[in-house]
Amino acid sequence: MDTETDPEKDPGPAPGNGEGQRVLDPEHDAAALKALTHPLRIRLLGMLRQDGPATASELAVRAGESSASTSYHLRVLAKHGFVADAEHRDGRERRWKPVHAVTSWSNRAMEASAGTREYVCVTRRAQLDHLAASLGRHEADLAEGRLGPEWVEPSGITDLLPRLTPESLSELWDVLGDKVRELTARDADDERAVQVVLLAAGLPLAPRAADGGEAPGGGG
Repeated sequence: MDTETDPEKDPGPAPGNGEGQRVLDPEHDAAALKALTHPLRIRLLGMLRQDGPATASELAVRAGESSASTSYHLRVLAKHGFVADAEHRDGRERRWKPVHAVTSWSNRAMEASAGTREYVCVTRRAQLDHLAASLGRHEADLAEGRLGPEWVEPSGITDLLPRLTPESLSELWDVLGDKVRELTARDADDERAVQVVLLAAGLPLAPRAADGGEAPGGGG
C-alpha cells in the first residue's frame, strides 16, 4: 500500500517492490492526482507494492473485480507513470510492477484546491481500509502457522493521544522516519525479516466545547 504523506516526513520505501519515492506536485501533476482518486486504482497500486508484480487477471481475483476492469485501470496507472511492464513469465499476458515504492506530497501544497484536498482524504481512507485488510491477513497468518510465535509479542496496534505542538508532531514524524530507515537497512540481509505493515497517523483534534461542539479558536 502507498505511504502518502508530507515528503519531508516520509519513512522511506519499503523493501521489495518499486524504487524510491515519487513526490506529486498538485500544480504540475494534476492529471496524475486525478487518476489516483479512483479507489480501485489505489488498491491495485497498493497490491503491486505489497505483493510484487502481477497480471491483470491475478489482481482481478484478489480484488474481486473483472480482469477487463483491472486491465483498464492498470493502463491508466501506466499512462501517469505509477506502474510499468514487468518481466513476463510467458508471452501470453502482460505483467505489471510499481515504478515507485512510495507516493508522497507536501500537505501544505495539497491544501491549494478542493480537488487536491479530496485526494488526500480519499487516500487516507484507503489506508484505513488497507489496515483493516492487513489485520485480517495478519490474524489468519498467525492462526494458520504462516508466521511463527515469535511475532505474537511485537505485533500490535496502538491509539495514543499525546498533547503536542505542531513543531513536536513534525519532529515525531522525522524521528519515526529516521528509525524506520535505520532498522530497514539493518535487517535487509536477515532471513528472518518479513514485510511489516506500519501505518502511523498524526491527526490533531480541535478541543471540544462544553456543549459537545468544537470550541472557537481551537487548533487544527
